[in-house]
Amino acid sequence: MALPCEEEYSTHELLNAHAQVWNQIFKFILPMSLKCAIELNIPDIIKNHGKPMTLSELIGVLPINKAKSHYIHRLMRVLVHSKFFNKVYIEGENERNEGYWLTPSSNLLLKDSPLCVAPLVLLVLDPVLMNPCNNISEWLADDRITAFETAHGVTFWEKAKTVTSLNELFNEAMAGDARFVSGLVLKDCDKLFEGVESLVDVGGGTGMMAKAIADAFPEMKCTVLDLPHVVSGLEGSCSNLNYVGGDMFEAIPAADVVLLKWILHDWKDEDCIKILRNCREVIPEKKKGGKVIVIDIVLGYNEEDEDDTVKEDQIFYDIAMMVFVNGKERSEKEWEKLFLDAGFSSYKITPTLGVRSIIEVFP
Repeated sequence: MALPCEEEYSTHELLNAHAQVWNQIFKFILPMSLKCAIELNIPDIIKNHGKPMTLSELIGVLPINKAKSHYIHRLMRVLVHSKFFNKVYIEGENERNEGYWLTPSSNLLLKDSPLCVAPLVLLVLDPVLMNPCNNISEWLADDRITAFETAHGVTFWEKAKTVTSLNELFNEAMAGDARFVSGLVLKDCDKLFEGVESLVDVGGGTGMMAKAIADAFPEMKCTVLDLPHVVSGLEGSCSNLNYVGGDMFEAIPAADVVLLKWILHDWKDEDCIKILRNCREVIPEKKKGGKVIVIDIVLGYNEEDEDDTVKEDQIFYDIAMMVFVNGKERSEKEWEKLFLDAGFSSYKITPTLGVRSIIEVFP
């Protein structure tokens, strides 16, 4: 029996196409396995063991029903294949045993690590965010703003304001990302803040990024602006850090520099222009050090130097913004239009943060 398209494609091409489809439809297995490993505390258990850990040693301390112990090696096989753990062989008295050790990726999942990204993993893979991904086609046919709203009846921001657990998970994820980014920025790009006397971190959440900057530059006055329910009860841990409850669409505290880290991609163009205009109103002229620092994705920038993982991360995150919050990731041309429409004169892109870039925007 002849296969459909047999004359158009070779058997090899058809089998490769079939494998690609299978690879994509089962790709959700990896993030779900990763989520499971975080929830079971596997990275920290192995780290605290102090050396590679055998399967039996790992099973012995996992908080699981021991009748299901025989499933753990299958979970670890997926995570080893995906380079979240290294498989090693440990010499025993009578035999070599298979064991596991950390990789750079699993080191980023350690709870006590200043670079921990585990909260972001748990946020993105939470059913509250995963469920709308099943409603994209329905959303494209209805009149809701986002697929999140199609699934839940309210926007992400409305739900986060009323559901304490989601708000806490979101703030923890953003704080974790701020720790990661601030560590890299202050290590490799500290000249960004040379001569800056005051800075306001707009949408700065619990203040992790601003605190790192305030600690590194004790002469700089740092302010965190976020919604009142986010900053309620928070106090600056150092004398040059304070919190202000407010709305970036209404007013932004005056400062030499306004920081917008992972903010603008949440919003449509018209909203971004409004935020940027508010920033423009409160900073001094360029010759006096005024600027806005945007930390966000620039699609396709230095594309020839980017690997496939970075490119995939960028376009995947664009879909996430579309589904969750009616935002988008932008190309340099799209960023430029926003900046010019908001009244800025020039900008400089520094692609030093992997998936994201640092954009200095000047009045």
